[in-house]
Amino acid sequence: MGAYEEDLAYVHDVGFGGFASDSAPGLLDLLRKNGVSRGRVCDLGCGSGIWTRALTDAGYEAEGIDFSAAMIALARKRAPRARFRQGSFLDVELAPCDALTAIGEVFNYVFDPPCEPDALPKIFHRIHRALRPGGVFLFDLAGPARMDGRNHAFRQGKDWAILLEREYDRERLELTRHMTVFRKRGNSYRRSQETHKQKLYAPALVAEELRAAGFRARHLQSYGKMKLPRGLGGFLGIAKG
Repeated sequence: MGAYEEDLAYVHDVGFGGFASDSAPGLLDLLRKNGVSRGRVCDLGCGSGIWTRALTDAGYEAEGIDFSAAMIALARKRAPRARFRQGSFLDVELAPCDALTAIGEVFNYVFDPPCEPDALPKIFHRIHRALRPGGVFLFDLAGPARMDGRNHAFRQGKDWAILLEREYDRERLELTRHMTVFRKRGNSYRRSQETHKQKLYAPALVAEELRAAGFRARHLQSYGKMKLPRGLGGFLGIAKG
């Protein structure tokens, strides 16, 4: 299963990077209001580094981690003051930090077979161990309401286009996206395909698992002034000592 290879990574960056850039002011405000105005922040699932760059611009020491080598290459160019590593959120070693973020449905993705049914609580416990007492955990997850969207979509830019087909498994709470990407290279377009599967999580279950892992949990409907789209829930966790 592809994981944001070169062309899709490019399209995601130039065509869909607005979510990260629009989220950044609200995320920075949440960090500061919850006691993290400086220090080390781990950006898990950093993508092309848009949010990581916002962190370094704000004076934080930032490290980005992503499963996609193509995304890491883009991120290193965008945020040269940050450190980056390629790895999976399921097993990557997490260094001690003051805050950890995972923005853009990071934990929904099922890139690593098999993604165990209890993967989410294991991830939350690992993150709690990496954070200092009082450390901040900010992330978002797609929920069952995401299955109410259209089955087909098409978007294009000046040198790219993407055709998206969605499949829903309501019993398993799974969303599968089949993507056909066209990217202009010279005088022609290169075609590639990727299929991404996501596990969807009910917000109440996410909050329950956060508390079980040692966090004070709060469900967010926005990052500051940026309201989250239907079916996407934000979460703020504060690590208990």
